[in-house]
Amino acid sequence: MELPVREHIVPATVAAARSARAEGRSAYLAGGTDLCGVLADRIHATLPARLVDLQALGELRGIRAEKGGLRIGALVRLSEMAAHPRVAERYPLLAQAARAVASPQIRNAGTVGGNLCQEVRCWYYRAPDNAFPCMRKGGATCNALMGENRYHSIFGAVRMGAPACADGCPARVPIPRYLERLRDGDERAAIEMILEHNPLPAITGRVCPHFCEQACNRGLLDQPVATRAIERRLGDAALSEMKRFYAPPRRTLKKSVAVVGAGPAGLAAAFYLRRAGFGVTVFDDHPEAGGMLRYAIPAYRLPLPVLRRQIEALKGMGIRIECGRRVGDGGLSLAGLRRRFDALFLATGTWRERRLGIEHEDRLGHGLSFLSAIRAGQAPAVGERVLVIGGGSVAVDVAVSARRRGAREVSLACLEARDEMPAFPEDLELAIEEGVRLLPSWGPGTVRIEGGRVTGMELVRCTSVFDEQRRFRPTFDPETRTPVAADQILVAIGQGPDNAYAGKSLLDERGLLRADADSGRTPLGGVFAGGDAVTGVGTVVSAIAAGRRAALAIAAGLANRKAGEAPSPDECECQAIPVSPEAWRPRPRLVMERRPAEQRTLQDEDEATPPAEAVDREARRCANCGCVAVSPSDLAPALIALGARMVTDRRIIPAQEFFAARPRATTALAENELLCHILLPPPLPDSRQRYQKFRLRNSIDFPIVGVASLIQERGGRVREARLAFAAVAPTPIRARGAERFLRGRRLTEEVAEAAASLAVRDAVPLAHNAFKVQVLRALVRRALLDPSGEAERRARAEDRRA
Repeated sequence: MELPVREHIVPATVAAARSARAEGRSAYLAGGTDLCGVLADRIHATLPARLVDLQALGELRGIRAEKGGLRIGALVRLSEMAAHPRVAERYPLLAQAARAVASPQIRNAGTVGGNLCQEVRCWYYRAPDNAFPCMRKGGATCNALMGENRYHSIFGAVRMGAPACADGCPARVPIPRYLERLRDGDERAAIEMILEHNPLPAITGRVCPHFCEQACNRGLLDQPVATRAIERRLGDAALSEMKRFYAPPRRTLKKSVAVVGAGPAGLAAAFYLRRAGFGVTVFDDHPEAGGMLRYAIPAYRLPLPVLRRQIEALKGMGIRIECGRRVGDGGLSLAGLRRRFDALFLATGTWRERRLGIEHEDRLGHGLSFLSAIRAGQAPAVGERVLVIGGGSVAVDVAVSARRRGAREVSLACLEARDEMPAFPEDLELAIEEGVRLLPSWGPGTVRIEGGRVTGMELVRCTSVFDEQRRFRPTFDPETRTPVAADQILVAIGQGPDNAYAGKSLLDERGLLRADADSGRTPLGGVFAGGDAVTGVGTVVSAIAAGRRAALAIAAGLANRKAGEAPSPDECECQAIPVSPEAWRPRPRLVMERRPAEQRTLQDEDEATPPAEAVDREARRCANCGCVAVSPSDLAPALIALGARMVTDRRIIPAQEFFAARPRATTALAENELLCHILLPPPLPDSRQRYQKFRLRNSIDFPIVGVASLIQERGGRVREARLAFAAVAPTPIRARGAERFLRGRRLTEEVAEAAASLAVRDAVPLAHNAFKVQVLRALVRRALLDPSGEAERRARAEDRRA
């Protein structure tokens, strides 16, 4: 076979091997029975270009007695270890495990170290040409979790990084973790987890574009988990107990921070700064706090009472909110605020409506002003026939609001094709349901005026919106035009910033505030910025995330410590997690109850918050995604049961801690770290050992279930019991509960059955591998009733004689 390797190095010492491995893309080569397949099938996107061959390292060979036990070199062949008289006599469990590995040819070539350090045997992971860039390889999906998983874990999964849903959320809300708390019945803990990343869940639960749902792996099975609906329920619950969840800090610090702008970014920053103990004052030039939440998003999506309760909760924490206070234009000055406060956060949004730049534009209305008037309780005029220009969610809100205000016909024209429209799909579906006519791929042309009144617009065909570099450069076909009758035209093509108050030093060429994306830090000392004023028009959840990041950076700076935060538990590698057993059952997605079209108004919310029972059912649809591949080594559980220690070129690791589920690895070895020897302690006196392996083909297969057992009895009762399992969990595990139960008991049929039940008590089989639970139960029972396997060997001998 042709391997993608350019260099083959044979070092003479461990130090030379480590040095060679550290240079470039390299891999250690022991027996090669695992690595050669990895290379030949090209299962990884990046493969090693250099092999560091360990065969010349004589110091890693040999089996010798040491302190009453054995020292076994990592390069000892499996067949050599299985046949070694001292191993067979004193550690029959290890000899049996070695003989159980694959075929004689593999055992003659394979090494102890290679067997222990091999990569996982999941077929998705091992698919040739990296066909499935799975979670174990840095991807977002465990294909086996929702696919073929007959031979995978029955004891949970391992988090390899941020799950797809949390990774898709700009606020990095730990969605699987809080859903797990919901499944456990702990709603308050779930709310606290959300608030650590998003202080406005009652709002995002209504208006968030739910990027998390778009990334949800459950969508590969049927439909994504309805995370936004769940968040809405929990957000409302948080507001119903605002004194608990929005409590003032126990201690207020002397330092204070000013926040300019009471939109989602400013409110989020204020929340986290106040939680940290700082005095916080929010300034906003509108009559009420909320920013676009208050003056742009229609009440049928975000009712005013909900927003006001949220503002009340924040004020209850001790956050001062001063409305009608403008920065610049004769109002407050940036310099004055810098003198009064220890730090500033600027979140002034994007309120300047963009213009088309065409003739008679002064006769057109603007969508944001139209929505703001409605939210302010006014009754803006609406025509019989309304044309809305724009393809985003604001434009859709304008169109739907115009329809509900009484317009007989509403059309929405935009440059983008239907599948490229920036508005969210469910918003477009709502608009269509309410009779809005979509006109995609049409741009504004000539405003038609008759008798001094607007009568419509001639639209021109848009052939493309972006150039090859995805820059906004629309092109048109001037020969293709269409007239649209309208007595009112509302423009909703986005908003720009009005940041003149900040001064030229803080502005980029687009007029946006210059701020670091991670911290919100601006070139002006002590001044931070975030939200739409920095990025341009974005989503509510993105603004919240920016406010939180800036708050953490401000708090760190004022406390004279390094900015940053520990990764959330969902982002940490190698975290063991349970899977949800109900996730594999067909179950319809939670559907929000919506008013019939004829009953919808501008004042009343279209959808009702789902009841607690529906949210609980929906939380159980979450699979709590992680990697469910299992450890493939037969030797691993044997060494764990024997209490072995693993000697590397840097340290000594207990066998139980040596095995780990990590990206592209099954051990805790660090980069370039080399396993050198295995130290076996003296065997327990009067102990009986056994290794059992369930597989489909005796000569070649890896374990489907492996059980290593060690039983020590005194006076007919169990003094010590060790049960270690292979291929049933992401790492080899011990049945601690069953071991404790067995100590002091006689090994009767009843005791063996009870211990076997304890051993599988926490098993949560996947959709296709429930049989492994019964196999494991049977092997544990057999290990206890025939600890040395002698009875089984006699029975087989009698069968052969017969």
